[in-house]
This record gives sequence, structure tokens and C-alpha cells, in this order.
Amino acid sequence: MDANYMPFHPNPSKPAYVPPPGAVDAHCHVFGPAAEFPYAPERKYTPCDASKAQLFALRDYLGFSRNVIVQATCHGKDNRALVDALKAANGLARGIATVGPDITHDELQVLHDAGVRGVRFNFVKRLVDKTPREVFIGIAEKIAKLGWHIVVYFEAHELEELLPFLNQLPTIIVVDHMGRPDVGKGVDHPDFQRFVNLMATNTNVWSKVTCPERLSEQGPPNYDDFVPFARKLVQLFPDRVLWGTDWPHPNMTTHVPDDGNLVDMIPRIAPSAEEQHKLLIANPMRLYWD
Repeated sequence: MDANYMPFHPNPSKPAYVPPPGAVDAHCHVFGPAAEFPYAPERKYTPCDASKAQLFALRDYLGFSRNVIVQATCHGKDNRALVDALKAANGLARGIATVGPDITHDELQVLHDAGVRGVRFNFVKRLVDKTPREVFIGIAEKIAKLGWHIVVYFEAHELEELLPFLNQLPTIIVVDHMGRPDVGKGVDHPDFQRFVNLMATNTNVWSKVTCPERLSEQGPPNYDDFVPFARKLVQLFPDRVLWGTDWPHPNMTTHVPDDGNLVDMIPRIAPSAEEQHKLLIANPMRLYWD
């Protein structure tokens, strides 16, 4: 583990909010354990181990029924830890893999059979080396045949330059963490309005209304400045939003988030029972299990 790495909360609070039965944590990770699943040599950070057993225990403790496990950059294109967790979940988890342009249909089918339903394209320069866009397009064409979708991770200032590429992708696109807006600029700032417009004009685009612990400037436990952004997307696009913990919260620099507090954000961004059902059950089930 890197010397300055902040491990996940060892004893999160029990959330006051009780998720509805069948709720899905649609963005989380497993790390290692390194002794069994070594981290990628090209990684930009070395995290603490965060095992499938710990993830599933947290799922149950927080009141969720299912997980969507996203391949983290510290494991690169080695999806073995992800596949191991999916197989152990007995159908209660789906996965998002990271693959290279040379992956074969047979290799994709193996991932599909394990529960993978998409791939992740990461554009955050501090986390990954740059990949040519044509490589991503080639991967997109391969995975579209399986009915998979693409998860994209970028920061708000990168969206304008990425728009032509995103509009070229042939699948559903799920954007991590609302495209990481600068919440200090407010929801009416052109940067966030550009993202809202993308979702309004491209019905293939979904968003995870996640990571107040990363985006908020006001900080815990309430993360008040995050709420208007997530609330706006839930109001405008109730059928294309997902929620997740982002456990075990890689690369946090300000604080270790309490997962119970994060769950208690849900009724603040989706106040009605109908919005909560779509956010936590209907949308992730349609995308990952149907």
C-alpha cells in the first residue's frame, strides 16, 4: 500500500435510510488481495486490499441486495479478481471489465459468462496512460455484439473535447460520478450544463449520481453542495441514473468516507419512493440483469 493511501472506513455507521428490498450498489470495487491477485505493474497507485468477502459483508450491512463491481485501474486489464468476485456472488453481482484491443470474442464470452456486462474507458490522466480513440472504438464494436455497454470516467473540463467521441460510441454509455463537475461553480455553470445537455440530446447516456466524498467542497457528513447536482439529474433523467458507494474509495486525499453517511444521501437526491425504486432497482436491473 502506498504510504499516503487512505484505507476504507473500518467501522461505518448503520444508515438511517433503509434501501428498498432488491437495491443495487451499482459502483464498487474489489482490490486483490494482492497475494492472490497481484496489482498491475503499470498501476499509478497501490491500494489496500479490499476483498470480495469484505464487499459482500458491507453490502449486507448497508441493506443492499446486489453489486456492480467495476474493474479498478490498479488491476489494469487483469480481470481475475473481478471474475473471482462475480463467481462468488452467486448471481448477485455484475461486472465492468477493462480490456485491450487484442481481446478475442472467446475471451469476451468467458467474461460474459462470469457476469461482466460492460467495459470501462478511463480518461483521467492521473490514473491511466492515454489510449488512442480508435483503440476504444475497436473495443466498443467488439463488445456491442454481446449487448454490453461502456462506462466512461472523465473530469468535467475534458467533456467538451470528448463529445464527438462519446457520440460515436454504438452502445449505452454510463458516465462515472456525473462527469466529476466542479461543484463550487454551481449547477448552472456551462461545464455542468454541457453534461446535462449531453444527456438530454443523447438518450444512450446514463449517469452515476455518485461520489459526494470526491466532489463536495463542504465535506462530510452532509456534503450539501453535492446534492443539487445529483438531484438535477435524478429529476431530469429518472430512468437513466444509477447509485453506488464507490467502496473502498480509492485515492481519497481529504478524508475516509463513512459508507453509512453515503447511503443516507439517497433520499436527499431521490426523495420519492418512485425515484428511489428507479435509481436503486429498476435502472440497474434493466441494465445489468435483464
